[in-house]
Amino acid sequence: MNAFNPHEEGHAESLAILAAIQEGGDPVIAPTLLLPEIGSAVARASDDSAGALQYANATAALPHLTLVSLSSTMARQAAELAATHRLRGADAVYLAVARRYGTTVVSRDQEQRSRGSAIVTCQTPEEALSNRQVPKRIPRGRKEK
Repeated sequence: MNAFNPHEEGHAESLAILAAIQEGGDPVIAPTLLLPEIGSAVARASDDSAGALQYANATAALPHLTLVSLSSTMARQAAELAATHRLRGADAVYLAVARRYGTTVVSRDQEQRSRGSAIVTCQTPEEALSNRQVPKRIPRGRKEK
């Protein structure tokens, strides 16, 4: 959500990692919880309910986004993570999905990253940008060895 609000610290870096992910066609896996969180954050920041809903719906339609439903099994796994690692409920849901699918959590939330790093790889947007593998470019007429 930091990428949405240009007045927040780190906005440019958050926007840059989202653009790099979209440009690279990288898969993004997130819980369905993402959509109401987007709607809430955008509406609260902009005081525009219709725009917030459009933003959430546009996010849901992204071609490389997979939304994972919170099944009772996933909810129990998130509860176990929340209790074991003293996580907030929503943070535990994101981390349970990341653990299930072997993905990295990219977040500005220091508590989520520090407690979640015992579960999965957690990075700031800046770390995620610097850790992206840049495709190797082969000069024309040369073959990779």
